[in-house]
Order: sequence, then structure tokens, then C-alpha cells
Amino acid sequence: MSTTRFAPGHGWATGVGSMPGSDPREASATVISELPDLPHLCELPGRGPGADMVGRTGALLVDLHVDLQPSGWRLVDRPGMDERRARSYLVQDLDHLEEVAEGYVGPLKLQATGPWTAAAALRLPRGEPVLSDAGALRDLIGSLTEGLRAHVLDLRHRIPGAEPVVQLDEPSLPAVLHGAIRSTSGARSYAPVAETEAQTVLASLVDALGALDVPVVVHCCARRPPVALLQRAGAAGLSLDLTVVSQDVDDEIGTAVEAGVALLAGLVPAVPGTAGLSDPTTTVEPVRRLWQRLGLDAETLRSVVVTPTCGMAGADPGHALAALPLARTGARQLADDPEG
Repeated sequence: MSTTRFAPGHGWATGVGSMPGSDPREASATVISELPDLPHLCELPGRGPGADMVGRTGALLVDLHVDLQPSGWRLVDRPGMDERRARSYLVQDLDHLEEVAEGYVGPLKLQATGPWTAAAALRLPRGEPVLSDAGALRDLIGSLTEGLRAHVLDLRHRIPGAEPVVQLDEPSLPAVLHGAIRSTSGARSYAPVAETEAQTVLASLVDALGALDVPVVVHCCARRPPVALLQRAGAAGLSLDLTVVSQDVDDEIGTAVEAGVALLAGLVPAVPGTAGLSDPTTTVEPVRRLWQRLGLDAETLRSVVVTPTCGMAGADPGHALAALPLARTGARQLADDPEG
């Protein structure tokens, strides 16, 4: 396995993926303006089905088709209205990003549902999760891999100066590993997936994208994300919510950072809270405390990428317009004064 490294510059900030609202041009313009070091292709779930995280990933699949049922997205034999709408949203988003990012040179992040979260969320025609069928799981992984490769090549064609970074969103990975994914009826849970199998699948995606010189970041906003597994799978970066992550995984995070894995630190509230947004010093305090607990060189804080804690689809536009500059200001504070 050969991992393509991701080496953020000093003072970088980025978003997790989703944004509020329904105007893709406005969202793209905001991200390009407010996150100039590491912008990303926005997801706008507020537009409705097909613009959500799973629907967006369904639009990327090759030789597999999806539609939307009351129980969620499922695999079907032929494309229908729901899939066409999801693909249309993706093309619209890319069109607007291409327009506002004309002449952009530098890293640009794409997001997709990771293979294990996709396998837990997507349903088979009979209604059970793809996770329940080994053959369907293999087909999904292969389809997603080809779709992501095509997505990267499309971005490079549209924005020649872009250096793609792929973020795999894996919020359900801990549940998959602990046997917490339930059947459609809720009557039973599916057996835990072995860490070795989870690692092998993720590593295959990392390798496929690495062949295109594309680094892979994995986002998991769980309290106990499987950091060591993700590092072994070859993740070049870890996107974690540091406001909730347990100190139980401190050592795993420290080992990953010391091995050169980039940390995308979720520090800025993704949705408005009762206390509002804090000042930059308070906002970045969790990552400073983490570094102190681990005894890491404060200088390495300069390359920590500051992000919202999760996607911001649930926020109002005003919050997003305040949160992204706060992420950038917090990142700049870590870069200018790592000792605090």
C-alpha cells in the first residue's frame, strides 16, 4: 500500500461538506472566498432528496442504480427519476464551482460517503442494507471506487489547477464495527465487521485514488472514531470532531500525527448553539489541550486544518457565514502563535 500524503500548509481551514441553503453558485462562491487554502465542493441537502449525502454518493456510482423509498435509498435495476435528479444536482454543483473557481490553483476537496457508511445506508431491492450481502457489498465497493476515480478526473478537467483531495465520510463506521447496524424491521442487528475487513476495503479505495496521486481524508465525527484502523488503511488525513472525541483515542491520534497523518480538527460549531460562536482563542483550545496531553511539539499545530465540527446543512446561512471565517481565523492563530 502506497499512501499519497496530504501536507496542509500553515493556517489552513476548510469545511466538512454540506452547507445551508439551496443556491449552489452562492455556496461555491462563499467557500472559494472564505476558505481560499482548501475549498471544497459543497453539498446542499436543503434542495431535497438527491442532494443529501447518500443521494450524492448514489449519483457517483458506476453501473449501479439507486432510487428513493420511504426506508431510504436502495439499489435498483435501472435509473429512475430520483437518480437523475441526484446526478443533475451533482453536475450543477460542479458547473457552479468551475465558474467561480476559474483560475484556481491548489488543493480542492471532494466528499463522498465512505464504503461502510454507504453499505449501511443503501438498501438492497428486498429492503435490507447492502451490508447484509457479501456479493452486493463487493459490487458497491467496486462501483464507488470507479465513480470516485471518474469524479476526480472530471474535476481535473474542469479546474486544471485543482489538486483533488477526497474525503470519505464514515459516520457509521463505528456502528458497523460494533454490530450496531439493524435490519429494516429492527428485529436484529448485523454481525460486526472485522477490523481487518474494514481496513482492507478502505485501503483498496486509498490505493485506487493513490494511483491518481490523490490523498484520502476520512471524516468520522463519532466519540470514539477508529483512528488506528484508519491510519493502517492509509488515510492521509483524519477529520474529527475534537469537541466530542474521547480522550480514550488520544494515543491513537498522537501516533497518527507523529506518522505524518494530517489532522482536520472539528472545532467550530456546525450549528448555532445557545452561547453563540466563541472567540478564536477559545475555539482552538481543544486542539491545544490535545497537544499538551500528548506532549506533541507545538510547532506542528501550525499545520492543523481547522474545520466546523460537522456538515452545516442544519445551520442558517448567517451562521455559516460567521463559522467559516472563524475557522480561518482560528487556524491562522495556531499558525502565528502555536505556543498559545
